[in-house]
Amino acid sequence: MGKPAETLRFDQVELRRWRGTDIEALDRLITESRAHLLPWMPFAATHDRKQGEGFLTRCKEEWESEQAYHYAIVSAEEVIGSCGLMRRIGPGGLDIGYWLHPASTGKGLATMAASALVQEGRQLPGIDRIEIHHDEANPASGAVARRLGFTEFERVPLPQGAEAPGESGIDVRWRLQIRTGRTDPVHGSP
Repeated sequence: MGKPAETLRFDQVELRRWRGTDIEALDRLITESRAHLLPWMPFAATHDRKQGEGFLTRCKEEWESEQAYHYAIVSAEEVIGSCGLMRRIGPGGLDIGYWLHPASTGKGLATMAASALVQEGRQLPGIDRIEIHHDEANPASGAVARRLGFTEFERVPLPQGAEAPGESGIDVRWRLQIRTGRTDPVHGSP
């Protein structure tokens, strides 16, 4: 496999790997964003410092096992959100997730963060696709995917239904195919 860089930059954002020492920034970020996150992120309803510490421990474990790469989104030297590249959609695929503090929305910063993740994901060996999944009731996440050239490829009712109060329980899935340089066995070209 291969790991991405621990720090990524794109335009006005810097992504840096979450570390155990980031508990104060993470706790502040989630606490201040709770009302904004509640409709979409089940963890927001129960967030406390202990949960934050558990997330940062998981970040380290998943980075080391190459299952996920979680980043703090930083702009103007302030942590404004969280994002990540996750290997949870099968071999050859990465899934991108992102969220921002409400004071940082509507400025293109989520698109910038996702752009940094896409650029880095393209460089990882064995990756042939990157996906963004979001609930149908959250069109802002779909707008990021659309701006980055992803194509919506399916809408899937989740077996467990909605997990957060603002969700519909329909997962919208977007995909960006990555040219890997391999020869196409049918057409003989990359």
